[in-house]
This record gives sequence, structure tokens and C-alpha cells, in this order.
Amino acid sequence: MRYRTIGSNPATRREVSVLSLGAMLFGTATDEKTAFAVLDRYVEAGGTFVDTSNCYAYWFKGSRGGESETVLGNWRRSRGVSGEVVIATKLGAGPLADGTGHVDNAEGLSAGAIRAAVAASTKRLGVDRLDVLYAHIEDPKTELAETVGEFGALVNEGTVGLLGVSNHWAWKVDRARNIAKAAGLPGYELLQYQHSYLRHRTDLPSALSQDGEPGAVEGNLLSLLRAERDELTLVAYSPLLGGAYVREDKPLHAGHDHGSVPARLAALREVAKEADATVNQVVLAWLMGGEIPVIPLVGASSVAQLDESLAAVDLELSPEQREMLDSTR
Repeated sequence: MRYRTIGSNPATRREVSVLSLGAMLFGTATDEKTAFAVLDRYVEAGGTFVDTSNCYAYWFKGSRGGESETVLGNWRRSRGVSGEVVIATKLGAGPLADGTGHVDNAEGLSAGAIRAAVAASTKRLGVDRLDVLYAHIEDPKTELAETVGEFGALVNEGTVGLLGVSNHWAWKVDRARNIAKAAGLPGYELLQYQHSYLRHRTDLPSALSQDGEPGAVEGNLLSLLRAERDELTLVAYSPLLGGAYVREDKPLHAGHDHGSVPARLAALREVAKEADATVNQVVLAWLMGGEIPVIPLVGASSVAQLDESLAAVDLELSPEQREMLDSTR
């Protein structure tokens, strides 16, 4: 396993594995026994960065979220895991009632909602301090200053380590960071968005985001990451597009239906053949070793799926292979 540092403040920054494990379906689609096996294998391979949210997975029948955090808490206790594994969670998208979702009835990012969500997450995870906390989706009803102030206060109190943001417009991320800086408060240092070798059309909402809000990385966000590369880290969710790179039964989302797709898929397959690797492994290696280093966030419903992703950590693309991938349009 390889590692990188997240966070710029010496008091709160952490070293984590370059591949993050997503726990979204643990406790719903993936039963606890299987989840434990996947987590055990991940840690055995040197993995130290696990991702969840307080709303996972509310869309399953009989759920309002919290199952994933509960499974992670059970695993931590049963294995005696403590600070060596960094667990990141999110808040803001939890539905307030059964049968509703984050689009029409989300808990939001008010100071009160944040405090309540943090208390519930720490209890489910069985921790006194959240390693990483993200603002999951935008909350148009709450002023940015209120959200930023509450997040910063949680870090200063020692309740939270590092702060992140997901699925927000780039200008709102930048504005929130400026508000925090002006107030002398900790600000967002991790950005979690959908990102992969095949780029999503910017004129369509991502299938994995709130309609009308950004879920996929776009040019303005990449520009922000380049300008603030010493302070910001991109964590890329759904880097393998839900299996669409390799499975005919998993078609690409409509947002990937544009002119560059055939040529870029052909380039991926050629590099995979040269490197004696799978297409998925090439995608992950391309993300981890790019101009803007990315931490891919991969899900796994079996140890075999996880092992394929873990093998990508040791895959070094040659300069010629990377040039082929980067230059294909």
C-alpha cells in the first residue's frame, strides 16, 4: 500500500492510504458478515481510509440511513480498531422522515442539524471524535457562514478532525473557504466528487447527485484544485462508474454519452493490454498518479472485487501510456 497526507494543518492532518474504501451499502445491500470480510481484507492490505455517510442507505426499504455507520461501529469494536483507520462520514443529506429523500426533505446544514447529526454519527460509529466530516450536499436554506462557523467550531472543540465538502458548486466551496479563513476557522480541505477517466457532460446533472447540483468534477473545480493543491485533496467517488467500464449489463449514464467516449475507451483497453492489467485497474492508476493526485473511493461487495482494486495501487503507468490516455479526446 502507498500513503499520502490529507490536510495542511500539522495539528489535524492525517496520513491515509491512496485508495479509499466506500462503505455505502454496508448493512443494506451488503450484509454485515460480508462487510466485515471486505473491511478485514482492506486493512490487511494496508488500507486506512474508509468512507460513509449518515444517510447510507436510506433508499432501501425500511431504512432511513445510519446502517453503514452502525456496521462500521460494530466492526471497529469487534476488531479493536481505533485511530489507525481513518473513517470519514458526511451529514446534510439525511432524510427527515420515512419515504423521503435528500432532494425534497434533507436535514440540511444548519448549526442545529449539524450538531444533531454529529452526535448520532459518533454514537453509531462508537467514537468520541470524527476523523473526517463532510458537508454532503448543498443547503440553500442555510447561510454559508452558519455552516462554516459550526464546522469550524467542531474542529476547534476537538469533536472533528478534518473538514470536507461534497457535491457543491466550485464557487461555493471557494466562498466557504474564504469565510472560514476570514474568521480564523478551519475550512474544507477534502473535496469529494464523482470523477473518472470518462468525464461527465457539464450540461447535465450527475446521476449520482441532487438534480441541478454538481456531483461530477468539472473545469472550475479542477482549476481550484490546481491553484490550492497544497491545501486541497480530491476524493473521487464512483471512479469505476458502477461497473460500466467492463460490464455490458451496466450501461454508461446518459451524461457520458458524448464524442470522446469511444476513443477514450479504446485507449484504456490498449493500455490495459500493454500493462497486463484490467481496465478498472488502469482507471484507478490513472487517477492516483495524475497531475492532480486523486484518492479513488471504491466500493466492494466481495473480497474478490476489492482485490482487483487493491492491485491498482502497485500499477505504474509509463509516461507513454499516461500520455496516450491524457491526449485522447
